[in-house]
Amino acid sequence: MSRHDPAAANRVRHSTFYWAMRLMPRERREAMYAIYTLARTLDDIADGDDTPADKRQALAAWRQEIGALFAGRPTHPIARALSPVVARFGLPRAEFEELLRGMEMDVDGPLRAPFLAELDLYCRRVAGAVGLLSLPVFGCDGAAERAFAVRLGQALQRTNILRDLGEDAASGRLYLPREVLTAAGVTLAEPETVLRHAALPRACAAFAAATERDFAAAELLLAACDRPRLRPALIMMALYRRLLAALTARGFPGTGRPRISRIVQLGVALRVAVSARP
Repeated sequence: MSRHDPAAANRVRHSTFYWAMRLMPRERREAMYAIYTLARTLDDIADGDDTPADKRQALAAWRQEIGALFAGRPTHPIARALSPVVARFGLPRAEFEELLRGMEMDVDGPLRAPFLAELDLYCRRVAGAVGLLSLPVFGCDGAAERAFAVRLGQALQRTNILRDLGEDAASGRLYLPREVLTAAGVTLAEPETVLRHAALPRACAAFAAATERDFAAAELLLAACDRPRLRPALIMMALYRRLLAALTARGFPGTGRPRISRIVQLGVALRVAVSARP
């Protein structure tokens, strides 16, 4: 994928996912680029400036394209790039459809202080689906690995929520769950107003603590998993835990995005890769 789509490769290069993918064997790395490119394309639709009606139409077109992909007749360049990946690794169509449903939740919303059950469903769809699509590429797709992927996906997405509070509020979105906000004394749901609420740091701290518990729970699930084959996911887990710690140390809501330097990312990736050897 990176050889044929320079723009997609550039996005990967500047993402936290870079070293997790870069250290994979070439065929598997190219497969992950293809999955990542589709996920980012759908995310761009959901986050774009088009009207909700236009976004729904674009996502509906992608649902048809996924159908064409699994029928062996893809037409979009991204779907054509995915075609050999689906065939080679047996990617599940159901998870592509779950990913689309997650994007539709954003379009049909926007989500504003959802109840925890709705947020968990959203995380399962937009992050868990990507994890479950990745497992066949990693070469481990058992029940233990699937449970790990879903739990890790939730932790990653919750970290993104804390990182992107300001950007999401500017788009009319607020992903912090209602139960957490209420417990902290925030009874509003208007994103920009919530960001100025004196009790918001307390709510964010509680949400960050719950997110760290998700990481810890994912780590416990690894005992039954094929750790060496999960090295890309372990790299992501280590980097995102570091990001969550940086967000917590900075304080909430904060301004700008904490950055993990490329050299630190590489160091973390190499340490994880070595520790996960058979």
